[in-house]
Amino acid sequence: MSSLASVDPQLAELIKAEERRQADTVKLIASENYVSKAVLEATGTVLTNK
Repeated sequence: MSSLASVDPQLAELIKAEERRQADTVKLIASENYVSKAVLEATGTVLTNK
C-alpha cells in the first residue's frame, strides 16, 4: 500500500501545513472543534470503508 506522500506529495504537504496551522492558531469560534490525533488516526483506517 502506498502512502499519501508517495502518491500525491503536494496534497500530503498541504495536509501537514493545515495540521501546523491548526496547532499554532487560537480557536476564536466557540462552535469550532478540532478532533484529537487519536480520532484522526481512527478515521484513517479501514473502518471508514463501512
